[in-house]
Amino acid sequence: MQNVSTQKLIHCYHCGDECRNEKIHFDEKIFCCEGCKLVYEILQENNLCTYYNFNSTPGISPKKKFLAERFAFLDEPHVKQKLIHFTDGKTTSITFYVPQMHCSSCIWLLEHLNRINEGVVRSQVNFLKHEVNITYNEERISLRKLVEMLATIGYEPLINLNDLENKSNQHKDKTYIYKIGVAGFCFGNIMLFSFPEYFSLTDFIEPGFKNIFSYINLALSLPVFFYCSAQFFKGAWLGIKQKFLNIDVPIALGILVMFVRSAYEILSATGAGYMDTMAGLVFFMLLGRMFQNKTYDTLSFERDYKSFFPVAVMCRRNGKETSVTISNLKPGERIIIRNEELIPADAVLMKGSANIDYSFVTGEAMPVSKGKGELIYAGGKQSGTAIELEVVKEVSQSYLTQLWNNDAYRLKQDDGSFQLLVNRISHWFTFVIIGIALAALGYWLWRGDLPTGMSAFTAVLIIACPCALAISSPFTLGNILRLFGKNKFYLKNFSVIEKLAKVDTIVFDKTGTLTKSNTSTIDFIGDELSADELKMIRSVVHHSSHPLSQAIYKMLPEAELLAVDQYAEEAGKGIQGELPGAKIKIGSAEFTGVKIPEEDLTASKVYVSVNGLVKGYFSIRNEYRNGVDEMVKKFREKNYHLAVLSGDHEGEKDFLQKLFGKETEIHFHQSPADKLRFIQSLQNQHHKVLMIGDGLNDAGALKQSDVGISISDDVNNFSPACDGILDATRFSWLANILRVSKSSRRIILGSFVIALLYNTIGLWFAVQGLLSPVVAAILMPISSVTIITFTTGVSNLISRK
Repeated sequence: MQNVSTQKLIHCYHCGDECRNEKIHFDEKIFCCEGCKLVYEILQENNLCTYYNFNSTPGISPKKKFLAERFAFLDEPHVKQKLIHFTDGKTTSITFYVPQMHCSSCIWLLEHLNRINEGVVRSQVNFLKHEVNITYNEERISLRKLVEMLATIGYEPLINLNDLENKSNQHKDKTYIYKIGVAGFCFGNIMLFSFPEYFSLTDFIEPGFKNIFSYINLALSLPVFFYCSAQFFKGAWLGIKQKFLNIDVPIALGILVMFVRSAYEILSATGAGYMDTMAGLVFFMLLGRMFQNKTYDTLSFERDYKSFFPVAVMCRRNGKETSVTISNLKPGERIIIRNEELIPADAVLMKGSANIDYSFVTGEAMPVSKGKGELIYAGGKQSGTAIELEVVKEVSQSYLTQLWNNDAYRLKQDDGSFQLLVNRISHWFTFVIIGIALAALGYWLWRGDLPTGMSAFTAVLIIACPCALAISSPFTLGNILRLFGKNKFYLKNFSVIEKLAKVDTIVFDKTGTLTKSNTSTIDFIGDELSADELKMIRSVVHHSSHPLSQAIYKMLPEAELLAVDQYAEEAGKGIQGELPGAKIKIGSAEFTGVKIPEEDLTASKVYVSVNGLVKGYFSIRNEYRNGVDEMVKKFREKNYHLAVLSGDHEGEKDFLQKLFGKETEIHFHQSPADKLRFIQSLQNQHHKVLMIGDGLNDAGALKQSDVGISISDDVNNFSPACDGILDATRFSWLANILRVSKSSRRIILGSFVIALLYNTIGLWFAVQGLLSPVVAAILMPISSVTIITFTTGVSNLISRK
């Protein structure tokens, strides 16, 4: 008897590759190279071996040996400056593109980098873009050491300085087009050589030619199978590795069965095979996916809404202050940032004393002092007097949007129950389709008709597309997001629409929200103010972004602005500052020391004291926004629970009660803390609360509410705590916003039903053997396009009502 020795294949514990040349034993595990062993040791030392629990052999082998000086260029200050988003000399933020990221284990490891090196403050992964945003401590780890650490554990970031200098030079990947071209060429020629089969002319040609034609078809099918269809097999394999049957699994299975069956028939001379069907299937599948992708790009709802990010900033042009949207802000322009306003772009301080709060970027509310000529990064918030800066870098709206979606400002996630249901059905749908395909094949085999069985099996796998089911929800929400953007209403992400649909209570701030911030009637009542006093008052209110301060600033005569020291602003109370020979306090009666305030029930009062002596008050009669009465009427008809919160006195109580109705809760003298507590009390009563404010004194209430919307006038009053920004000119459109949001679920359900009907009808024809795989491949993308057309058309129609 001959002895047969078999050798069991040994795979690396970390990356799963076969251990061919060397086997390294460590900790009762086997590794293929020193790189994989090193990564395991790093993970083990930092208690990160949970990484291996998500997937078996999830790692990436860092087999490439890199020189110690390979990343030395990252120590160069000018290189570092091009790569980073922000630094204050201690904390730095940067985003890397990591192409090796491929599974949940990768996400887990990259979001726990702080356990490998304490210098990493936090890391956040965007899996769809294969990006990781890392905030790190400069004193503990340098940029170079950070990149080296990533490379060591197998996630070397792709750094292309040429792309940073000229983003327009990025080249488009034409691989998809090449595959379509190759598949089309082979498909056409296979059909040409298959004409004798089509017209039953095989009996009239010599057997030698018949075999030659078959072998040519086999040769032409090879690039289609191994090159053009590779992406389907790759996608299917990645899905199976994650224990998930994605859309590529049935497609790859159909292509594989047709190729193997056809190759067998040709090589065994038992038939002509189905190479034309296989090539046509791949060609039309690629063509259909390209068409779908083009459709997605045309709508491009996520990218477009970022490009319309609606923060305005005061810009000094021709000696005058002009409001400019940040999308029109150019390097070299001078911008004015007041107290509590965000800096929209990297800029150099030219005038004033900057005290920058970078909590929006770093999550730490420790102000950083900056002097003239120093660089201030986008996302910082000025605390104190107004400053003037010169923009040195174009605005990155995607970066600001990324900050807006930072965990520190993100509200609790909605359960997304409807979207979860859609995802589950789409997932199990694939299992059901494979079962139906096998049943159809078995049925036709039982009837003794193998060709029809093969056709039915493949057609079922192709025609029943779970993609149409899966896109019903994101495309509906995405298109509504785009429509909102066109109407100057901007949301941070899709989930806010679902939250809006559940709202049953609406809370309004009054000043700057219900009222206009730039069209008020203002009178000064009290002692006559001297020219110097008017100049000092104007200089102090210039630094505040509060609507009442800005109204007073615009009302006072133009004059040279004086330097203000010790500027301070107490939310809901007032502002103060010191000038040569005078201490100015402007705000409420209590703040300025008025014991018996003047009674004026028709206007807001802003008191002024100079050196402790109350000079009088500005009487500001508010003008309400156009369409408020009609909007409130629509809300009352829909039985929303309404409430109004105001920091002012009760002077307009009767008017507001008449406008909103006696059942509406109206509260005055509300501090920011009072507003926050009121929102919490409503939520404790199981209400879903929408808070609408100006983003200044109500940031806490905006963040606490289920949905917070900030009203934006011509000033930079954006609050990172809000979920949406509504242009003040579209304030009366609020009722439509809620109506469209509530309609989103009906649109999703309608598109879902259409997808199910399409798949059911297609399956019936495929099982009956009445639908060829090629026709199925042509029809498959039509389902997705139908869903896109339906969701776009219906949501457009609803938004216009």
